[in-house]
Amino acid sequence: MTAPVPYRVVDRRVETADTVTLELVGEDGPAFAPGQFAMLTAYGIGEVPISLSGGGRGGRLIHTLRNVGAVTAALHGAAPGQMIGVRGPFGTTWDVDAARGHDVVIVAGGIGLAPLRPVVEAVLARRDEFGRVSVLVGARTPGDLLYPADLRRWRQRADVRTIVDRPADGWTGEVGLVTTLIPRAEADPDNTVAYLCGPEVMMRFVAEALIRRGLAGHDIHVSLERDMRCGAGWCGHCQLGPLLLCRDGPVFRYDRVEPLLRVREL
Repeated sequence: MTAPVPYRVVDRRVETADTVTLELVGEDGPAFAPGQFAMLTAYGIGEVPISLSGGGRGGRLIHTLRNVGAVTAALHGAAPGQMIGVRGPFGTTWDVDAARGHDVVIVAGGIGLAPLRPVVEAVLARRDEFGRVSVLVGARTPGDLLYPADLRRWRQRADVRTIVDRPADGWTGEVGLVTTLIPRAEADPDNTVAYLCGPEVMMRFVAEALIRRGLAGHDIHVSLERDMRCGAGWCGHCQLGPLLLCRDGPVFRYDRVEPLLRVREL
């Protein structure tokens, strides 16, 4: 196991009540690709796997993380100037090139938008290489929607729709589950590649809705991040049948994992 490389926090942006985005700068090491994750260390406390949400080259990494435990609480509170340890990159990547010449549907639930943010940026940066682009984002409440400035910017070059489970005062958008947006996604089912990230049950229902629209399972890509801890496949906490998600994933084609996700005991 390699030792964590020190990275300095150069920016901290509050996203929601429990979520922040940290920009880290360190030595120019191995490049991170969309879909991969780093093991981030809060010195003296521990480390956790956090997916890349931006950067990845030139020693610059962007990670969006939620405060859900001791390590993430320490990272969540990191101020500019503080040092954080980084190991990586780990994991498989979003195959953005698989969508060249195709329509693209990107579906995110909650903080699942963070690992998908580099996919949206990559597609829009090469906009003429893709067909229609739909970005569908669901959240519990309007206050839980990530990246409002990015959503506004993406709307200039893609069909971006947001929906929440519980509206708040002043919310004029849609209310319901993100699956209700699937029938309205601007896409030809015979020529579409989809990328999904969010709660596992959400991804299952979204994938099923896409398949009902006519997409093939091998054209749907999902990121499974359940219980990842060590990043190297040693501890076994992230096992899904024969797969160790931190080692074999976290990004998979849906046709590969769909039979496993249907087994309740797994």
